[in-house]
Amino acid sequence: MKILALDYGAKTVGAAVCDTSLRVVQGIEVIRRDRENKIRKTLVRIEELIGEYGIDMIVLGLPLNMDGSTGERAGRSEEFAELLRRRTGLSVCLHDERLSSVEADERMKAAGVPAEKRKMLIDMVAAEVILEDYLASQQAAAGEDGTLPGAAQPEGESHGRI
Repeated sequence: MKILALDYGAKTVGAAVCDTSLRVVQGIEVIRRDRENKIRKTLVRIEELIGEYGIDMIVLGLPLNMDGSTGERAGRSEEFAELLRRRTGLSVCLHDERLSSVEADERMKAAGVPAEKRKMLIDMVAAEVILEDYLASQQAAAGEDGTLPGAAQPEGESHGRI
């Protein structure tokens, strides 16, 4: 199984993929758009990535409030998840992305990435963090056969961070 993780924002979408072993995660790009409501080209690019990487499932970051409640941004992500399901026919799992951008920035700082470049890459690295966290949570919940529980849920669910 190959999974595409997306960090959906107002003007950017960070993207990361994992290999079929579900162990190696790699950021692949930041998809940019001029305005929040101009989503068509973003969807086309996501569909291209799905084909290019042979994606079987999508994990979409769910920006919950720090208290775990949903707000306007989470609602937009839920709408985007439904749009992705309809457009791609793939399972889309919403996964708690709280503090993923903070962790992404800390990783890049530790690696010596300059501030200007961090700003350009933050969404892609946040998608890596989301996917790594999703995989860790699924491995912790995996049955004896090693099957990832989220992979069998076509409508996806919100999964908490560990």
